[in-house]
Amino acid sequence: MAEDTTPAAPRSQLPLKLRGGKTDVRGQFAALCYRLDSTGAVEVCLITSRRTNRWIVPKGWPMHKQTPAEAAATEAWEEAGLTGRPIDRCLGVYSYVKPLSRRTTPVVVMVYPLLVQQVASDWPERSERKRKWFPLAKAASKLAEPALRRLVEDFDPSKL
Repeated sequence: MAEDTTPAAPRSQLPLKLRGGKTDVRGQFAALCYRLDSTGAVEVCLITSRRTNRWIVPKGWPMHKQTPAEAAATEAWEEAGLTGRPIDRCLGVYSYVKPLSRRTTPVVVMVYPLLVQQVASDWPERSERKRKWFPLAKAASKLAEPALRRLVEDFDPSKL
């Protein structure tokens, strides 16, 4: 009898149940917000960080009863005023050290694509951040974290 080699259908991620200590390595979820321009080229939206004004992607902490992709989409709305279709496929991870109060915390960030369908003129953190669209290579060059830069450079929505 021949073995069935048909790939299983992809499963959606389940919502998270949060636990763990605040001194552990923490996890965040980020949205790689993208759209296609009139020629079909990919553009990525970056925002500035609140404290240092560096270019970053929207990201935040896990949210109770939301999948990682849904949490990333929530951050895209709050930080950049972008809504769209989040995709439950992690593009990759990067890490950084986040200053929190009197200490620093290592953070691992999982990046999820978000196909942007609406760009709001008003959103929760509008007064705290800048938002700008860049072609892929230009967006990558603006990012400080090398692993995130590579994710953006290699991003191809046709392979999702």
